Amino acid sequence: MKKLILVRHAKSSWEYDIPDHDRPLNSKGFKNANMISNEIKGQIYPDLIISSTAMRAKTTAEIFMKNLNFNLEKFNLNDDLYDFSGETLTRVIKNCNDTTNELMIFGHNNAITNFVNTYGDVIIDNVPTCGVIIMEFFIGNWTHLNKGQTIETLFPRDLK
Repeated sequence: MKKLILVRHAKSSWEYDIPDHDRPLNSKGFKNANMISNEIKGQIYPDLIISSTAMRAKTTAEIFMKNLNFNLEKFNLNDDLYDFSGETLTRVIKNCNDTTNELMIFGHNNAITNFVNTYGDVIIDNVPTCGVIIMEFFIGNWTHLNKGQTIETLFPRDLK
């Protein structure tokens, strides 16, 4: 069995005239990333964390890793996760090593919502910023990715 934890990056700032890839988190993004990561602490134990290279996703991942006391040696950045359709997100997941049983990915919408609705068993209209979706797949190899179970959703609005 494989477990996948998908996290949409936290709320980003539109305050600066910079390329989309470089947009930072805003204050609400920092607050929500800390709140959500502290809520799931002790519930997840990823073997590997992969994040989009976009500043907002990478910063969200860094906040989660700090609060989860995650070993930085098991963290990778992957430019293919700067994906909005879900095609390269799916490819990154399918290319993971089979020794990774619990995988955590930080990425973007619509890729995350599309993936969850394609491979999960619960339809979600929109995964909000800093939303977490935990899914299980009854496979031994990531290349055999198929329909799984959506076992948990956690959104910032759930904790307010």
